[in-house]
Amino acid sequence: PRAPGPPRAAVRLAPPGKGTGAWFVLAALLAIVVLAQISRWYAAQHRIAKGKPKAIIANPLPRNKVVLAVSVLLLLIFSKYFYMASISSYYTFYLMQKFGLSIQNAQLHLFAFLFAVAAGTVIGGPVGDKIGRKYVIWGSILGVAPFTLVLPYATLYWTGILTVIIGFILASAFSAILVYAQELLPGRIGMVSGLFFGFAFGMGGLGAAVLGLIADHTSIYLVYKICAFLPLLGILTIFLPDNRHKA
Repeated sequence: PRAPGPPRAAVRLAPPGKGTGAWFVLAALLAIVVLAQISRWYAAQHRIAKGKPKAIIANPLPRNKVVLAVSVLLLLIFSKYFYMASISSYYTFYLMQKFGLSIQNAQLHLFAFLFAVAAGTVIGGPVGDKIGRKYVIWGSILGVAPFTLVLPYATLYWTGILTVIIGFILASAFSAILVYAQELLPGRIGMVSGLFFGFAFGMGGLGAAVLGLIADHTSIYLVYKICAFLPLLGILTIFLPDNRHKA
């Protein structure tokens, strides 16, 4: 939902062009078509699920392993959303200060990142169904570390490419993490969803505040050098049990 914000801001701040409005109309129509297809699919799935008898699912894992796994998942959410906050909140200023971009061009770079985040979120779920949630979590958190470590030293051209790659890969983690957590605690979908969505939004807000404080007292460049190491927390995925047989 946030992805169209930067280009809208850029258009308002930039001199208007003749074709600008038409492009946004086309984008809105495309979004309507996609959402209509999703709503039909969801309604069909709901009807199918409604007709099936509810089964009581027992958790085969001992309590201590479940607690450890949930703790690891929350740490991964922390690393993901702290890093995402650094881009969504301060990427525009980073580009303007480091490369001298205008606010319009910087906002378009942010739009590209947020669009990649939206695409990664959608694709992460089906990929997790195919290869297993744990492997998606491995790849999307730890796998993005090489790109985040290089980003603070990249040129403008590579900064744009790297942030799109980072956004796409990192965003694919959330759906896999959420479903994995629901599999750890079967029958508690509401509790798990509330915990993880609430923690994710909380970490995003806290991350923006903390990173802003760091930027004020040091520099925005240091923010990205510090955040570059956050995806290395993905190594903790090694402590997650393999739920592939449930996918």
